[in-house]
Amino acid sequence: MGFVALLFLAVGLSMDTFAVSLTAGVAMKPFRFSGALKVAAWMAFFQGGMPVLGWLLGREFISLIEDYDHWIAFGLLAILGIKMVYEAAFSKDEGGCFSPIKTLTLVQLGVATSIDALAIGVSFGLMRIDMVMAVSVIAAVTLIFSLAGCYVGKWFGTSWKRCSTAIGGIILIGLGIKIVIEHTCV
Repeated sequence: MGFVALLFLAVGLSMDTFAVSLTAGVAMKPFRFSGALKVAAWMAFFQGGMPVLGWLLGREFISLIEDYDHWIAFGLLAILGIKMVYEAAFSKDEGGCFSPIKTLTLVQLGVATSIDALAIGVSFGLMRIDMVMAVSVIAAVTLIFSLAGCYVGKWFGTSWKRCSTAIGGIILIGLGIKIVIEHTCV
């Protein structure tokens, strides 16, 4: 796989993390660069790490979870999305929405958005590919897209307050539904 193809693959993989980071930027109160960097670093860690895990575990492991991996991703995203919508609608506290910089939240979001990267890792195992370069490109592109998503989300968050938090929750739920549809219609 050439560098340009790898770059396009990395951009494709980072689209889900961009959407999640957009939501994180909306929910981050107060918005801080350190928080945005934490979100982006966790997303990059999972997007870069899951191909390695897939490459190491190979096809055997994937066949064990491929029938329900999309439901895991959907469940994680739906729970977080519903929580955001609920808190936007019913919280009296302006800063009461879920904290996108909590480690547990970032792990859930990282796993939910990187299941496709796990499958990509299995395919990397079937090809002769430089894993160091592949993981580096995927992680770097994800880091950039996630930081950008946080800052775009910040702009929406400061402009639209509660409405943008509810929209962010709906985006997470929609992302989960998209993952289920993609995996059940194939």
